[in-house]
Amino acid sequence: MLANVALHLLDEAWQGEGRRLGVLVRYCDDFVVLCPTRDRAEQARELAGAVLAALGLQLHPDKTGITHLARGGLGFDFLGFLHRKVESWRRRGRFHLQRWPSKRAMGVLRDKIRAVTDRRHVGRSLTAVITDLNPVLRGWSAYFRWGNSAGKFSMIDSYVHERLAIFDNRKRNIPGRSWGKRHDGVWFNRLGVFRLSGNVRRVAVHASR
Repeated sequence: MLANVALHLLDEAWQGEGRRLGVLVRYCDDFVVLCPTRDRAEQARELAGAVLAALGLQLHPDKTGITHLARGGLGFDFLGFLHRKVESWRRRGRFHLQRWPSKRAMGVLRDKIRAVTDRRHVGRSLTAVITDLNPVLRGWSAYFRWGNSAGKFSMIDSYVHERLAIFDNRKRNIPGRSWGKRHDGVWFNRLGVFRLSGNVRRVAVHASR
């Protein structure tokens, strides 16, 4: 709420001078400006910096930059998603703006999964561990399912499978990180783990060159 109050001046700046530079998209203190040219993007960064300076704030040097979206450019992270244009495999030369969980978002979730399945919890039952893990997976899925996250969701499902197999080995005093044949897909499905795969919801996008 405080961020919205403080940065209302930024919204006002984009209703005036900033409007000719590009479109401001802001959520609390996180924002991007979509500009048609690099020159306008640089002007937009200067304007945003000036508005923030008047409030005693500054743009984060490591999180602020200018990137080019056209024809598969690097894209940008915003609200946990990486937004990037990807070439159509059906119509070569046409690109669609897609989004999926950013590298940082994936890392944060892996850290949470690793914490729940850490060796210090080996005295707990698998059922108890999964009871703690499922709300984390379900909440993450609900947020990131809108877009093109299928590949990332599959990676997380595989990681959860691996961590639970290792956890089960530790409970059985089996050394190392190798899995036994018992830790197959049937075993994993029986556990009742919330699966991210199959929960992606597509959003309409427009193609461009």
